[in-house]
Amino acid sequence: MPDDLLRFVIGPAPMSSTWVWLAVLLTLLVIGWYVAVFLTTMPPERNAGPRLVASARAALVRRRFAREARRIDERRRSGELPDAAAGAELSRTLREFLHEFTGVRAQYMQVEEVAKGSLAPAAPILARLNDVAFNERSAEDVGELSGATEELILTWS
Repeated sequence: MPDDLLRFVIGPAPMSSTWVWLAVLLTLLVIGWYVAVFLTTMPPERNAGPRLVASARAALVRRRFAREARRIDERRRSGELPDAAAGAELSRTLREFLHEFTGVRAQYMQVEEVAKGSLAPAAPILARLNDVAFNERSAEDVGELSGATEELILTWS
């Protein structure tokens, strides 16, 4: 067999290094995504991560609960919720926010207990929300309370 025909017998074409780098980049991107999701969604009592992660998590929690308070007010304005039910849902949302943000189990506390502890700034709004939820003749404006609840959530530190 002549030697000049050996140039046509070759192995498979070599793989481009671009594909290797693309695979490495995509793998790192997926790992980074999972790390970010786990760090930003872990409970506050376990959140001992970097300050940047803690502040990002706090911003996400604030926005999520403020959006929920806004939705409750929209449902009330559209007639889907009566004022008493809207007050009860706003109270539940605020208490869940306080628990999520601070770790204090505010869902199970009386307003007097809230007023005595570290959650004292939320006590006046919770008292007014309870008045709306449990008093038929309440003079409280639920629209104003909804705005106050949302503002408290967004400014809580």
